[in-house]
Amino acid sequence: MKPLDHKGCLELADTLGDTPETAISVHLLKRGLCRAYVAGDLSHFDGAILQNVLDPAEPTGFGSNPEILWELLKSVSDWACVDVETECSLALGKIIESETGLKVRYYGDIYYALMKPAIIYQNDFVRQLTLDDLELIESAPDDLSKSGFENYRCLLTEGFSAGAVISGKLVGIAHTSARSDLHADIGTFVLENYRNRGFSTVAASIVAQRVQESGQTPVWSTGESNFASQKVAHKVGFTEVARRTYVILEKN
Repeated sequence: MKPLDHKGCLELADTLGDTPETAISVHLLKRGLCRAYVAGDLSHFDGAILQNVLDPAEPTGFGSNPEILWELLKSVSDWACVDVETECSLALGKIIESETGLKVRYYGDIYYALMKPAIIYQNDFVRQLTLDDLELIESAPDDLSKSGFENYRCLLTEGFSAGAVISGKLVGIAHTSARSDLHADIGTFVLENYRNRGFSTVAASIVAQRVQESGQTPVWSTGESNFASQKVAHKVGFTEVARRTYVILEKN
């Protein structure tokens, strides 16, 4: 099966709709940053798989039929897990185990939205990042410079970022990892030696405020056991709105 062309990706984005759970996928589809495979008509598909070209190991599935999702996954290479609707995750997992001989495990994916004004925090080391900080981000460790955009210039000019800067180095960041018409997904990361200082909370609050000022709703997603991320989301004012499930291939 061949992936959709650009026109097909745009049509699929419209079919998916703009929700906290689809914001990242819509962003990727509209910016040409994913490979998309669909079963059925685009306007009311039977199943869809999207593989982020920047993070191919974790494709996303839409649709509730596990057999169709498995058939689509056969067209996807280099994947280690797939994020799907919770209702079909167990059935999909059983099919994968039967077809591949591999074991799978399941992991909850929690989605939040910020429906009230962001709770703002301050720290002398944390500030909004601008295009003047391009070199700062480009020289940062990989975990800090993952953007969700084509490049860092796009991140700084078409999204929002805030970072913790110490001794001229970026040690923590929050940024819009995706933007749809209605929503902007926020991601954060802080280097291990600089954690537990509130940098994520302050940076996330700045980015969330900028997103709201732009007329969009901030959204947030994190794993069910990532309590540190969940704590930051709650402190900024996010509330849970949905859950999905990762079906993860167990390594031999």
